[in-house]
This record gives sequence, C-alpha cells and structure tokens, in this order.
Amino acid sequence: MKPITKPITTGALALVMTAVATPAAAQYGSMGSSLPPQPQQMPDVPRQQSQPQAAPQQQNKIQPSKKAMKALIELQDAVNKNDTANIPAKVAAAQAVAETKEDRYLLAQMQLKAALAASNNTAVAAAVDAIVASGYSSAADNSKLYESLGSIFSNNKQYAEAAAAYQKAAALDASDWRAPALAGEALLAGGQKEQALSAFQRAVRASSTGGNKPEENLYKRAVSVAYQAESPTALELANAWVAAYPSPSSWSDAIAIYRNYNLGDSEGTMDLLRLKQALGILTPGEYSTLARAAAEQLIFGEAHAVVDAGIQAKKIDPAGPDFRDLVAGLKTKARPTAADLAAATKIAANGKALMRIGDNYAALGDYASAVQAYKLAMAKPDGDAAIANLHIGMALARSGDKAGASAALNAVTGPRAVVAKYWLTYLAQKA
Repeated sequence: MKPITKPITTGALALVMTAVATPAAAQYGSMGSSLPPQPQQMPDVPRQQSQPQAAPQQQNKIQPSKKAMKALIELQDAVNKNDTANIPAKVAAAQAVAETKEDRYLLAQMQLKAALAASNNTAVAAAVDAIVASGYSSAADNSKLYESLGSIFSNNKQYAEAAAAYQKAAALDASDWRAPALAGEALLAGGQKEQALSAFQRAVRASSTGGNKPEENLYKRAVSVAYQAESPTALELANAWVAAYPSPSSWSDAIAIYRNYNLGDSEGTMDLLRLKQALGILTPGEYSTLARAAAEQLIFGEAHAVVDAGIQAKKIDPAGPDFRDLVAGLKTKARPTAADLAAATKIAANGKALMRIGDNYAALGDYASAVQAYKLAMAKPDGDAAIANLHIGMALARSGDKAGASAALNAVTGPRAVVAKYWLTYLAQKA
C-alpha cells in the first residue's frame, strides 16, 4: 500500500477542528447559561443603632466592627455618590481601622463597586483579590467571583489576565470544570496552545469526577485544541470522546485524527479501516482504499470481500470510474478458499505470510482459523507479537469473544497500542 500523505477530513472533523469564533462561554452547551453574573453588588453597611441589637430587618446584614463602622459608612456614602475625588482617601481611612474579616470584606466590596463604576479592570481585579483574601466568602463563591472577573477580562480581549482569573477560580473549586475550560479558551486566544491543552485536560478530569460524564462539546473542544497543538494527546482524547459519545461522526473523526497523525502508516490505516468496516461506516472512498491496500499486500480474499460488501451496501458501483479498474483487476486474482488457505499454512515460510493467511481467513469469517494463523506468525523468527496480538484481538472481537479479544488487545504494545485502544473501545460498545 502506498503511504497516505494527504490529511483525511470528514465534514464533522472540519467543524471540530475549526477554531470557534463565538464567545468562549457559548461553546459548552449548558455552560453559557451557567456562567456566574458579574461580581456581586456591595452589601450595605448597617448604620449605628440606638439600640444595642440590630433591628429584625438588619439581622442578616454583615456586621462590621465598632472600630471600622464610621470609616466604612463614610466610604459607602462616597461610593454610592460616585465621589471619585474622595474615594481614595476614604479607602485609606477604612483600611487603617479594618480589623475583622467582615470589615475587610465590606471594604473590598466597596472598592469593587467603585472599580466597576470606573470601568477600571485592574482595580476590579485588585478588589476581587481583596474580597477573597478577607476570608469571609466560601471557596465556591470566590471561584464564581474569579470566573466573573475572567469574563470581564476576556470580553475586553485581555486574555492573559482572563486566563489568570479563570485559573484562580479553578484552584478554588476543583469540581467546577467550566473554570479550567474557560482558562483554556483564554490561553488559546492568547496563542498559548500547550497551556490551553493542559487546561482543557484539567477540565475533562474535573468534569469526570464522581462518575459524571463530560459534556460532548467539552470533549470536542479538547480534541480540537490538542489537534491544533499537534499533540499526541489528541489521540487519547479522541478515544475518550468516542467512548463516551459513540456515533458515526465521532468514530469517523477519531479515526481520521489517527490517520492524519500517521500518514505513512499503511498497516495502521488498514486496521482502522477494518474497524470502520466492523462499525458499518466505511465511505465509498474507504472501501476502495481498503480493498486496494489488501490487494497490494496479496490479501486477495479480503480485497474481494471488501468490494463485495461495498456493492451490497450500495457504496460501490462496480462499473463506475472510481472502481472499474479495481473490480477488473480483482477478477484476475483468485479468491482463496478455506482449503487453499489450509494448504498455504502448511508451507508458509515466515510470519508475514502467515499474517496474510490469517487476514484472508478473517475475510471468510473463519475467525478461529485466523487466530491460529496469527499465533503461528507470532512464533516465527520474523513474527511481530504486537501486530499478531492486534489481529487476534480484531478477529476475536468480530467473532463475539469479548474476553479473548480484550486479553489480546490489551497485550498490544508499541506503536500499535493506540489502534488496539480504538478496537477496545469498539469492543466495549458491542452488544
């Protein structure tokens, strides 16, 4: 088989791999509706009462210390009036007397309100840091606050600052996958592909906690970022995606990603096209590619079987220009029978010949004989245990022997291990 040097693209793959131009929050299904609002509004500071106990309607208000009460009320009045000339002095005065976490929280909230009114993002970030440092709010609330801060920076195209805010949010609430995903978007927008990929991997892990299944859009985005970064992680993420959301399009995309990463791997391409055939999702062009590859490797039984299956599925027109030469060429090549293969097994000189015999047995649906041929191939001096175990697992998977197939596929090491994982995913999804 001639090495494939042109990237494989399906319609769905093109969509997955295209950088999304919509706002980051809109890329994750329900994520957009779950984003926190802008940083919360400043709570009122209770005024000094003539009675020692607060009135009933004020019992839920945050109580500052007596020492800081006057300064905080004066700062609150200045902020509410947007008295920008006097706010800095009032802040300094309140900072000088703040002594409790309630004092510091109220002070930081007032600073936040003033910063938002001035559209000063640097001051907004400082105020959010101060709110968190006060120790008054819960980690979950602080995480949402940093997510909101990240949204402010992101909307202003301040991607480095946005990423930093989202990463702070993620550190505060490990169960929230949205924060690392949004950090990934900000990092990607800032051109930091590797760091973005790490953030998306973290988002997938966070979304998987407690037996949960990550949203499909998160998987697709993580795969896209890994693919853009040209990272081998794309293969692992693609396999996880198709394991969680099996469909003709996700399977086609996952396999296309492998093929694009291994354009010169003729045998790996064949083994994954065999997987697509088992899934029933070969395209007309892939029927041709697989049949031609089998013929070039002298696996004529498989080449005939693939063409026959394509014609039956109405994916191949034997008289059409794309298949005419293939069909004509195969007419000159005998389709081996079980007797032919049994005789060939007895005189096979090497492992490669036995692997071809096994593939021809598999094309006949005689998986037991195929497995025997693969085992004989493995024992030959030129035998490749990884490839033999892969083909044993493939044959047993198609025969319905899940336990045997799983054992063989899990024994595959080296470059073929990724192909084996795809087959293991298929095996887990078989009824």
